[in-house]
Formats: sequence, structure tokens, C-alpha cells
Amino acid sequence: MEYQGKIALVTGASSGIGLEYAREFARRGSNLILVARRAEVLDTLAASIRTDYGVSVTTVALDLSTVDSAAELKTILDKQGLTPQILINNAGFGTNARLADEDPKRIREEVQLNVATLVDLTAAYLPGMVAANFGAIVNIASTAAYQPVPGMAVYAATKAFVLSFTSAVWGELTGTGVRVLAVSPGATATAFFDIAGAKPSGEMAPATDVIEATFKALDAKNSSPSVIVGRRNAIMSGITRFIPKKAVINVAGKMFLPKN
Repeated sequence: MEYQGKIALVTGASSGIGLEYAREFARRGSNLILVARRAEVLDTLAASIRTDYGVSVTTVALDLSTVDSAAELKTILDKQGLTPQILINNAGFGTNARLADEDPKRIREEVQLNVATLVDLTAAYLPGMVAANFGAIVNIASTAAYQPVPGMAVYAATKAFVLSFTSAVWGELTGTGVRVLAVSPGATATAFFDIAGAKPSGEMAPATDVIEATFKALDAKNSSPSVIVGRRNAIMSGITRFIPKKAVINVAGKMFLPKN
């Protein structure tokens, strides 16, 4: 793909995977639109990227877990004459608790951010990409998408939706100049688990592994609807198809189900 001079919109850009996406697109010459809740953090990051890479950076402090936030973001950008040609739907979060103990408001925000806002932003900017016969949409799924996860039931379900949705849109766009990709990281060294209140088993991969896998897939001659980050993660996700569902659920539950 061509990145030089294109406009890349990255959600959840203030830290972790989103921050690494922002820096890599800037390194490749893309101008940026960075969206997250924390204005001060975004502004500091934007200043650093402008200095390091000499690209244009626009920041929007916005909570994307609210209803109609995607429409609000598009209105803000339209007023500035900004239309992204690359969309990275990275913003998302998970919670680690039994569903009976979950805060209903937090669940709604989780579904809104992980699913509804992602779909809304994709639907908002995809038509323009199709008309231009150029663009890319990257939706962050998870290895949690490949099996139910007791203790993170809502999160895993939202990521299963992202994987299915993205793969279907990929099928609709075959033969066009628009790339659509679901990226499924495993446990990654970000603030995700601190926010979720969960502890991953094993070592966490660096966020840069996600970026490397993404660009390898985007730049491949033949596009793919999805990619799993890490060979071990890909093997484990594939194995779940050949194991009885009850056993898969029980193993996932032992890893993430709160013990109280």
C-alpha cells in the first residue's frame, strides 16, 4: 500500500497499540488524526510526532464509548475538511468479572466502543474509500475472538463480532483497491489488563509485534481478511476448532474466571 501523504485515523491513540500505530504511520509519511479521551496526552504525543517525522497531526479528545460518538467525530473532521483514507479502529476495552457481578453501564460502554462505534466509523468512511478505489480499514479483534471466555464473556463476544464483521466486509470488497483487515493480538504489553482487572498467563508480547503483523498483511500482494499476531497464538487459536467446546470453555474459564 501507499502511505506517503495519506491521512490515517487512529482511535485509542494515546497509549499502547494505538500509539505504536500512530508512530509507524507517521514514519511511513502519513498525516494523522489521533483520537482518545485524554487531550493532554494526545497533544504531547502529537507534538513529539510532528518533531520526529514532520507530518501533520490533528488530535480529537472524544469518548468513543458513548452513543453517536462516531457521528460526532465525523462532524468534527468534516468541519476541518479532513477525510481519512486509512482507519484504525483500535479503541476498545475489556472487563474481567462474572456477568452477574458486572456493572450494566460499563457493559453498555464496552459493547458501544468495541462494536457499535467500530461499525459506525467503518460505515462512515468506507463509501469514500470505495469511490476512490483506495483505502484501508484495520479493526482490532483478539485471540479471545476464537472461543468463549468465562470471566470476560462480553469482551470475547465483542471481539468475535469484530472478526466476523471484518471478514464479511473483506468479502464484499474483493477486487477493489480497499483493504480491510481484522488483527487479533494475544496478550500484549499495554494497559489493557490493568484496566480489565485481569492477569494474563505467560509472557506478554510487545505492541510492536501487532504493528509488524498489520503492515505485513496490508503490504502483501494478496489481501487476507484477518491475521493472528504470533505463531503460537495462531496455533492455539486453530486448535480450538478440534477440541470439544465444553473443554475449550473450561480451559478459558480457568484462566480468566474470578475465583471469588
